[in-house]
Amino acid sequence: MDSTTYRSNHRTELTLFGRPAQQGRWFLIPLGMVILLCLGTVYSWSIFRKPLEHELGLTATQSLLPYTVALLCYAITMPIAGFYIPRLGTRWMTALGGVVMGVGYMLSSFTTSITAMVFTYGVIAGVGVGIAYGVPMAVMARWFSDRKGLAVGLTIVGFGLSPLVTAPLAKSLMDSYAVRPTLFALGLGFMLIIVAIATTMKLPPQGWQPTTATAATTVKPAPLKYPKTMLKSSSFYGLWLCYIIGTFVGLSAIGISSPVGEEIIQVEPGIAAASVSLFALFNGVSRPLFGWLCDRFQPRHIAIASYTLILVACILMVNAEQGQVVTYLVAFSLFWFCLGGWLALAPTTTLSLFNPDDYAQNYGIVFTAYGIGALLGTLVAGQLRDWLGSYTYVFYPMGALAIVGIGLAHVMLKRDGQIDSGQVS
Repeated sequence: MDSTTYRSNHRTELTLFGRPAQQGRWFLIPLGMVILLCLGTVYSWSIFRKPLEHELGLTATQSLLPYTVALLCYAITMPIAGFYIPRLGTRWMTALGGVVMGVGYMLSSFTTSITAMVFTYGVIAGVGVGIAYGVPMAVMARWFSDRKGLAVGLTIVGFGLSPLVTAPLAKSLMDSYAVRPTLFALGLGFMLIIVAIATTMKLPPQGWQPTTATAATTVKPAPLKYPKTMLKSSSFYGLWLCYIIGTFVGLSAIGISSPVGEEIIQVEPGIAAASVSLFALFNGVSRPLFGWLCDRFQPRHIAIASYTLILVACILMVNAEQGQVVTYLVAFSLFWFCLGGWLALAPTTTLSLFNPDDYAQNYGIVFTAYGIGALLGTLVAGQLRDWLGSYTYVFYPMGALAIVGIGLAHVMLKRDGQIDSGQVS
């Protein structure tokens, strides 16, 4: 029996998981977190790189291709999947994404070339992640119209903290069974988990509103409609450009976290690797925090604050010298913190500025900014290091982009025609 089956008396009381919907809806958040935790395994690719480099005779650049293609396919699929969520339903889309991702992992366990691995892990698994990723957030946004920022932020913690859970799991399995059985086991296990939880990813009945909704959260200027008005609005392009900057800087920093620690600060490789766990913690914590802040303040103010923190981190790293471990830890904690924040800020701002009923499609379009930021962020930092001879020079363009982001957020990151003193979220 579906535990989320709606039941009501002849009045309007609704139950969820055997509880009044007002209380039962909170059970959806940890379930959504588990789905995104499974999907977020894509970020644990570095665990598989060395064994596959040895087994297939790959260069470091070649072994990065499946991960890069997975991020690209994930970002491309998101807007497409957004159009099908209203047609196929949230439960079917979640299950489909879980199956496709799981099949991609399992097929990867049989590949004998990097080309095949790029297709199975990069394309198939990446598409699976893109299909399912937006569903839990769309579900939370509908159930938590009164606390949408907090609910979405808490849910996507699963994606951000996934490497902290799945990377040790994958490492343990590889130590016992080698890399290929590990890929198969993870694919099968995550597929079964996602398909099981998919039955709970159900939208509330049309017109249902939480009883805690107040005039402050429900009475606001009419949201922009999708698609024509949204795509013609400066609000959309402001959010899209700001999202590109946030993800570009964040993903650039993620890709060079350990090398910067070893090269500039000259910490031990083990310490540099261990520090990534600290950074990932900041990345996870920032998601519900930014979501909670977006429920209380205008999104452009939160965006400006994030760019200010990025600028501070860039200044710290430009002046960092050998042995300044605290400076390194603070700066990269800020980089990871702000990236996680943008992954909550962007969907919450999409809900605030545009029609919430079209959230799945709207955020799918906005999410293309993440794809551009991911593609550039994984390539540019390494290229600058090769051209200029040091990672120090990477932080100059990052700081410049943060300044540009502050200006864009101030001017464009608000609903078209909004009075400055008005509240967006």
